[in-house]
Amino acid sequence: MINKISIIGGDLRIIKLAEMLIEEGVEIYSYGLEKADVKDMNKCENLQETVEKTDIILGAIPFSSNGKTVNMPFGENQVLVEDLLNSIKGKTLIAGGIKQDVFDSAAEKNITVIDILKREELAVLNAVSTAEGTIKIAIEETLRNLHGSNILVMGFGRVGKILANMLKGLGVNVSCEARKNSDLAWIKAYGYNPIPLTDLKENLGKFDVIINTIPYIILDKDNLEKVKKDVLIIDLASNPGGVDRDAIKELQLKFVWALSLPGKVAPITSAEFIKETLYNIFNEINN
Repeated sequence: MINKISIIGGDLRIIKLAEMLIEEGVEIYSYGLEKADVKDMNKCENLQETVEKTDIILGAIPFSSNGKTVNMPFGENQVLVEDLLNSIKGKTLIAGGIKQDVFDSAAEKNITVIDILKREELAVLNAVSTAEGTIKIAIEETLRNLHGSNILVMGFGRVGKILANMLKGLGVNVSCEARKNSDLAWIKAYGYNPIPLTDLKENLGKFDVIINTIPYIILDKDNLEKVKKDVLIIDLASNPGGVDRDAIKELQLKFVWALSLPGKVAPITSAEFIKETLYNIFNEINN
């Protein structure tokens, strides 16, 4: 079992994770969490001191929003992604939402990189928090009950499946958009209304809420011109998202781009999920 790790940056779920790990006897060294009040966490003076303490470096989830700096909402300074990689040669970096250029740069420096968000166990559990957070937004941002409303879920991956099931339990008239015939068959089998991608445009005007989970733009201006004027559009897809935001502004539609919901709506539960996944990774490293 790993008995000490270094943490560089991260949001509230990383802070809660640090607290849990410390309670279980793991020694934590950190940089980029200066504004966090975590008992018995060793806050280091600089990046180099932090990474020298251990062979396992836990980065932010998501690792970087702009591709240049590590996400550090509780830090007092910024750390360039490249500076972090240069400082951890030969070690292991565990973070989330890691872009390909980071993998490429890390390979040149003999750094083992693990994207924890690609672990199936964490992806499935995070989908639950994302679905709950999405429903919270839908309730807060609309003027009607979700019960009896018409809601479209775009995409039928992990989040789409769990979200559709939760919405159905609330009495929502659920429709799901998908491209694959196999997904459309499952959508029908679950009792939702299946909408093939090819039929999307002609159906968009039926919905009170549209929730996108697909990480490329389908809701372009041409499609957005077909929706209700009072529709609520929620985009769960990571950057660049699945909605043309310029068109949203031009058409004056109500829009919420809801990123990293697990860390915002359920940081303690999310931290527990991350801890379980970390322990699985540690066991694999040791074996």
